[in-house]
Amino acid sequence: MTTLLIVIIILALIFDFINGFHDAANSIATVVSTKVLSPLSAVIWAAMFNFIAYFIFELKVADTVAKTVKPEYITLIVVFSGLIAAIVWNLLTWWWGIPSSSSHTLIGSFAGAGIANAGQLHAVQLDKIMPVIYFIVLAPVMGLIMSYFISVLTMNIVKKMNPSKVDRVFRKLQLLSSAAYSLGHGGNDAQKVMGIIAAAMVSVGIISDTKGLPGWVPLACYTAIACGTLFGGWKIVKTMGQKITKLTPFEGFSAETAGALTLFGTQHFKIPVSTTHTITGCIIGVGVTKRVSAVRWGVTIELIWAWVLTIPVSALMAALIFNLIHWFLP
Repeated sequence: MTTLLIVIIILALIFDFINGFHDAANSIATVVSTKVLSPLSAVIWAAMFNFIAYFIFELKVADTVAKTVKPEYITLIVVFSGLIAAIVWNLLTWWWGIPSSSSHTLIGSFAGAGIANAGQLHAVQLDKIMPVIYFIVLAPVMGLIMSYFISVLTMNIVKKMNPSKVDRVFRKLQLLSSAAYSLGHGGNDAQKVMGIIAAAMVSVGIISDTKGLPGWVPLACYTAIACGTLFGGWKIVKTMGQKITKLTPFEGFSAETAGALTLFGTQHFKIPVSTTHTITGCIIGVGVTKRVSAVRWGVTIELIWAWVLTIPVSALMAALIFNLIHWFLP
């Protein structure tokens, strides 16, 4: 392997680690805000199931990400530029406490560097990138609708039960729903980094496609995201678990279950979605079951702006980095 390829693999795993602590909020915000688990216990729980996803999911999302840019425009410099831009944007949004999408950051950056290399939008494979763009809207909407109906259905089932008993039951059930969501998060997000590593390896002829990925790559990626989750992203946890709407264990269970179902479905159809967008939609869905005003829409609108801007800003940053590298190294 060339030196640059080794650097790219290291950067990819660093991004995966950052993805873990940036997106830890996705897996633990509800279970922490409902006080079912302490923050430390929650990140250990989430990290464990992030890693267990290694044994469950096929490399479907990885294949989609690897093919975001047409093969003839993928070089090691393209992948390197995309990773640097993605890492910078992820760190900035983590510092500001903004739950932006690590997935969209990575895909946007990769696409932006590819476009800069080709000098035209034609460098991007539209059949791969368009579903990602559609699901910026569809993933949170699907999560919102499912969490709303799961909440309503469950409320009707337990309406005659003693409230304290309901609380005890759903504290236990929330451990299962949190575990399921963490599985979906690991299976979705770790694979995007595998796709980037695969694209780099394909560009230098080491492998022909994602099916040829060496076994250590998936293992390293799942380990990196699990370790990152252990460090948590406490600023984002506060935004996700407290600022959108207040949650009970029953509501946390509904949100996590809907989120897990959404992630399992999109993973099956090879669609890279934002786990951040998904769980936000699910939290809004359970908030709406109480009343529309229970959701803090001002905070939600700020999050939506971050979602909309992530792909174009990441793409622009990657294109600038790519051109800067070529300016210094023509």
